[in-house]
Amino acid sequence: MENYFKKVREYILDLELTIVSEDETKQVLVVSKEEDGVANMVIAVADPLVIIEQALFTINTENSDIFKKLLMKNRDIIHGAMVLDDEGKTVIFRDTLEISTLDKNELEATVESLSFLLSEFGDEILGFVK
Repeated sequence: MENYFKKVREYILDLELTIVSEDETKQVLVVSKEEDGVANMVIAVADPLVIIEQALFTINTENSDIFKKLLMKNRDIIHGAMVLDDEGKTVIFRDTLEISTLDKNELEATVESLSFLLSEFGDEILGFVK
């Protein structure tokens, strides 16, 4: 059986992401690359999937316009989507990939998708936080 955790870890290092923490027992890595907007991105290897999540911001209001704008922006995201946590307070960037066919380019596309989202939508996100 292939060790998917090590495979994902190698891809992370090849992509020059910094491993902030890792737990091979739980199959979880936390990575950062601040210049690309990656900050404490959680990568969980849960065969048959790799689940990638990064918290973006906390919602301080119940303004339906925010949710509408987030849903509309989801249409533009190449890989992944913005979702709410279980409490409905934190907006998270999330992507789910199939582990058995995962390659470095696919993982890189997810990271680049987040970077692109933040560069294109960052000012509006800052407005949501205020």
